[in-house]
Amino acid sequence: MDVLKIATAGSVDDGKSTLIGRLLFETNSITTDKLEAIMASSKKKGLDYVDLSLLTDGLIAEREQGITIDVAHIYFSTPKRKFIIADTPGHFEYTRNMVTGASNANVSMILVDARNGVVEQTFRHFYISCLLRIPNVVVCVNKMDLVGYAETTFEEIKAEFLAFAEKVRFPGQEISFIPVSSLYGENLVKTSEHMPWYTAAPLLTLLENVPLEQHLSEEAGRFPVQYVVRPKSEEFHDYRAYAGKVASGLLRKGERIMVLPSGQETTIARIEKFGREIEAAQAKESISLLLQDDVDISRGDMIVPISQLPQQGRQLDATICWMDKKPLRVGGTYLLQHGVNTAKAKVSALSNLVDVVTLGTDTEVAELKLNEIADVQLRTAKELFYDSFAENKANGAFIVIDEQTNSTVGVGLIK
Repeated sequence: MDVLKIATAGSVDDGKSTLIGRLLFETNSITTDKLEAIMASSKKKGLDYVDLSLLTDGLIAEREQGITIDVAHIYFSTPKRKFIIADTPGHFEYTRNMVTGASNANVSMILVDARNGVVEQTFRHFYISCLLRIPNVVVCVNKMDLVGYAETTFEEIKAEFLAFAEKVRFPGQEISFIPVSSLYGENLVKTSEHMPWYTAAPLLTLLENVPLEQHLSEEAGRFPVQYVVRPKSEEFHDYRAYAGKVASGLLRKGERIMVLPSGQETTIARIEKFGREIEAAQAKESISLLLQDDVDISRGDMIVPISQLPQQGRQLDATICWMDKKPLRVGGTYLLQHGVNTAKAKVSALSNLVDVVTLGTDTEVAELKLNEIADVQLRTAKELFYDSFAENKANGAFIVIDEQTNSTVGVGLIK
């Protein structure tokens, strides 16, 4: 079975954790002892119902405040598909957690409280979903029970969301809308009797049938070298291989390749995986490459097919989401981690600070504060081999590291 990765998003108290808990309950993914513990915790809190949000909110602070702070990953399956859900927080100050939780998602599930409608965080989370180029967005209008399951309320929220979405969505992105009540399980696993006006599939059926985006093997071949294998033993006296994980694309035995940054060309003589020879290796496979010629290669170099060369240079233009309390300023120096490559980088320019609600941009940007998104120009100390994030997610993203604290302070998507 394939695996669908889902990132939940929404404003505070939109019911994300309750919805996930209800999905787990309805698919019989909760063990008896865990359900008993949740029932006991709910009774202790004085509730007359089982608080299923406790299944995902595991931190003490989360349970005390009734909010999500950290990203929780939840695993469950149905006979049709396996699922991994990243339950991300809704507070503005935890936007960075949403970015990291959604970075590998196939589906962005955005919750909207039917009483409050579309709010600033809804715009923010959808904008980030577009920025990360998540191909499928499911908008769950939750707490329909509190508005009398009114179709007019649902249609108003749908119209307002689409009016904003049309300005930022990318070609091919699919947006679906479902009215739900996570507390009572309405329209989650089966269609609701309270909303006969909604005739499409319930949430779980929709998720089971979401088409997965194109496989990474269909993208350009990228193989960052992580380790040079030289056993120097009698059995493998002249053995030299280059180990790593195929970031994207497909590499085949006999294919002509180029080694970057040297630019030397050669041919793949052999591909090994766990000691056996294979004819081809695709994205996410860990392999060792043996080349026809002796080429000077070290960790951080990249092997690519000659017909699919990446961009190469010391200057990067990217969109960056800042994740640190200390602002990003022009002239600041950081470490840039791009795949297995680490390079010193200096901020040359900042521009186009995005207001995610109005989609207006401030061209004069002095600094970038926590959770803000803007365009950045970076100058690196050594050449990097990259693609635009839109063309190749695996080779088009990087993180920014503070040299003094070794903390990850930003994430960048190359243009």
